[in-house]
Amino acid sequence: MTHCELQQPKSAQRTQKTHDGLYQPDYEHDACGVGMVVNIHGGKSHELVDNALKVLENMEHRGAETRDKTGDGAGIMIQIPHEFILLQGIPVPEKGKYGTGLVFLP
Repeated sequence: MTHCELQQPKSAQRTQKTHDGLYQPDYEHDACGVGMVVNIHGGKSHELVDNALKVLENMEHRGAETRDKTGDGAGIMIQIPHEFILLQGIPVPEKGKYGTGLVFLP
């Protein structure tokens, strides 16, 4: 039983699954939680980021805290403004035609 399953009430736990074709129930697991903070009108603000960080901090397991207090890499997803990328002198395609990301390598 995982840490996440221990936190769920029995009514929320999945029923026992059986092996069917390529499906292997031994590899099935749930995400512990997701929090969302949005402005339904598309507004952008520092307050949204602050609120998202508060949600993250208050989610015991996904809040970047593991049992041994070392962290699990959880974070927030934000939009990086096209204009900010341009101000850094990074050559990019037109707005909406590219994506950004962070990759952590050993």
